[in-house]
Amino acid sequence: MLKKRLIPCIVIRDNIIVQSIGFSRYLPVGKVEVAVEFFMKWDVDEIIVLDITATRDGRKPNIDLINFFTEKCFLPLTVGGGINSLEDIRNTIKAGADKVAINTAAITNPEIIQQGARVFGSQAIIVSMDIKKNSENKHEIYIDSGKKPTGLDPVDFAKKAASLGAGEIFVNSIDRDGMKNGYDLDLLRMISAAVNIPVIACGGVGKMQHFAEGIIDGRVSAVSAANIFQHIEQSTIIAKAFMKKAGIDVRLISKANYDDFEFDELGRVLKSPKIEEARWY
Repeated sequence: MLKKRLIPCIVIRDNIIVQSIGFSRYLPVGKVEVAVEFFMKWDVDEIIVLDITATRDGRKPNIDLINFFTEKCFLPLTVGGGINSLEDIRNTIKAGADKVAINTAAITNPEIIQQGARVFGSQAIIVSMDIKKNSENKHEIYIDSGKKPTGLDPVDFAKKAASLGAGEIFVNSIDRDGMKNGYDLDLLRMISAAVNIPVIACGGVGKMQHFAEGIIDGRVSAVSAANIFQHIEQSTIIAKAFMKKAGIDVRLISKANYDDFEFDELGRVLKSPKIEEARWY
């Protein structure tokens, strides 16, 4: 069985990393360069970079930024934002990305999923879905940064995306975004049960326990978050330490000490190893 993954998500708006709250408020965090240095020092499996204003502004993926990432970051990299054609996918992967996350274009032009998978392989194509409950209290996919309803059921579209060749499904809950109350576990379970490809959970993490809940209760293959990783030192190692204590099979780096962490019932750290014992050199 494949190990479960922990994937930080870097959200970029107008070329600045932001913390997103409900897809409507954005708090500036800082420069991309600082985030790359941070994640290279602490234990993560992959990185997802989403430029949430690229499609709105009619911009293509930022090739210079991708080049910077691939020069500094030796982890699998997924890039999303402004990817609307096979040529966009080609340019993004040529610049060094391992995968692309396709959001709005996957809804408006589903053939791009099939085309991308055929040319670059399913492993390179992630379909990203932004989801919230509508006025009828049903889950619905939204596009244009969560502003435009599509009328599409996320479970049905996840099945369609998988049948077209998508390698993974990235599930982002608009309702949970920035709320710190945990993933939408019901939604995750439904999508995970409907497809035979990996599902990545995002939206709502406020404490380390939520990562374990996403894997165990949401039944996803990987857990992702953005906000929580921007202001907690060693947060990615702490997250994996909690997941390990919960019995989840996660990939661990050899020089980090995961066993000496102690947590309270809310997943807060009561005791941690010394920095020099946890650091990845």
